[in-house]
Amino acid sequence: MTLAIIRTRASVGLDAPEVLVEVHLSNGLPGLAIVGLPEAAVKESRERVRSALINAGFEFPAKRITLNLAPADLPKEGGRFDLPIALGILVASGQIPEEAVDGLECLGELALDGKLRRITGVLPAAMAVSKAGHRLIVPADNADEAALAGRLEVLPAVHLLDVVAHLVKERVISPHQLGAPPVASLPEMDLLDVRGQHQARRALEIAAAGGHNLLFAGPPGTGKTMLASRLASILPPLDDDESLEVAAVRSVCGLPILERWGQRPFRAPHHTASAAALVGGGSKPRPGEISLAHHGVLFLDELPEFDRKVLEVMREPLESGQIHIARASHQRQYPARFQLIAAMNPCPCGHLGDPRQPCHCTANQVQRYQARLSGPLLDRIDLQVEVPALPAAQLTSTETGESSATVRARVLAARERQRQRGNLNAHLAPRELEAACDLQEGERAWLSDVLNRLNLSARAYHRVLRVALTIADLNDETRVEKKQLMEAIGYRQLDRMMGRGGAS
Repeated sequence: MTLAIIRTRASVGLDAPEVLVEVHLSNGLPGLAIVGLPEAAVKESRERVRSALINAGFEFPAKRITLNLAPADLPKEGGRFDLPIALGILVASGQIPEEAVDGLECLGELALDGKLRRITGVLPAAMAVSKAGHRLIVPADNADEAALAGRLEVLPAVHLLDVVAHLVKERVISPHQLGAPPVASLPEMDLLDVRGQHQARRALEIAAAGGHNLLFAGPPGTGKTMLASRLASILPPLDDDESLEVAAVRSVCGLPILERWGQRPFRAPHHTASAAALVGGGSKPRPGEISLAHHGVLFLDELPEFDRKVLEVMREPLESGQIHIARASHQRQYPARFQLIAAMNPCPCGHLGDPRQPCHCTANQVQRYQARLSGPLLDRIDLQVEVPALPAAQLTSTETGESSATVRARVLAARERQRQRGNLNAHLAPRELEAACDLQEGERAWLSDVLNRLNLSARAYHRVLRVALTIADLNDETRVEKKQLMEAIGYRQLDRMMGRGGAS
């Protein structure tokens, strides 16, 4: 046998297209050539594979070896092709029978001594292999991750010798059995830690119940970051499908999966983050913070301190729930259905409207600071809430508000109503939203008048309806009435709560 074909998987974003490793041995000067658009790490596999085979006691053929990674127009990167290349050489040289690799796919990077090393992006590959109905050999360190794919025979191996022994039926590898994924633990932070700020707490509950975007604005030290960090404590855990989607993104990034299984992501990038870090990108596009926050929370503290161009790239993902990254030779699409929570000061010094300390900013400074946030971006934030400075009496009071567990119970009940409706209120299509709100003629006329006076956009109109519908769900009411509309509109008046101008 001078020709062998081994099945494996490439990593293209969250996809794992099949790759056939074709190995041909022919007469001529000894050498190994790899074709099929290999990246640098794949080209280097020739040396890793040669050393691994020799050190494991196998014969490396003294022939001309041609390796083709098909399809030829798909870029191949990483060390994941080491194991299939090594097995292809062994099959082509007759050291492993050809029928031993029928219905088998494999992934893994080889050390020089033949040990198998952990690779990234195994979960998307395992899910694709499961759909194909094949078996999968992976490094032992990746076995738990691969087993999350469900109905799949995962064969974990520590060394190349283990793989060969299994294929020649000398020492069979037992399929890996994954125990039940760890139960998602609840965040330690609790709303009991928050003193006062009843409107902000109410907005946080509404945001959690409907999946809405939220902006806290107020002077330094009023609890904006504390409130935002406790959002996770009132959100429901991920279901199995959502957990797999989150795990797939983390797998591609090489991040641990099982230790955060079932927990909603909470990402808080620093305001110096670049556009590529936030939405993904690079010469070889990778997921950014918005994709790592998929089905979770993206918290942007000190929002105006982010570069405006960086913030503007989030506008499309906020609407579509995904990000499409196009480069000259690469195109990737990643999920980005995240919930944006942001915090900001009303002015550069932070004390505009603060009764404890006067603001020293000029009107122009305040205007320039607030202008760092574009209208279209603010239009996509459903709830815009003032977090004022608390009087000393409230700070020293022993009185506490509701616990996260109490609030979470109401959030879960509201989300259950939305689940029966078909989707979270924040993601309802306009026609479904109108039907669910069921506004009467008088309420429509009143809302139209308010929208005209506040000069709100059509997008803002639908976002007001979404928030009002969530308020109705929290109150266990079947339709939206004027009182819910009034409360929802009160959360969109950023100019009023931040004030105008400053000290001259």
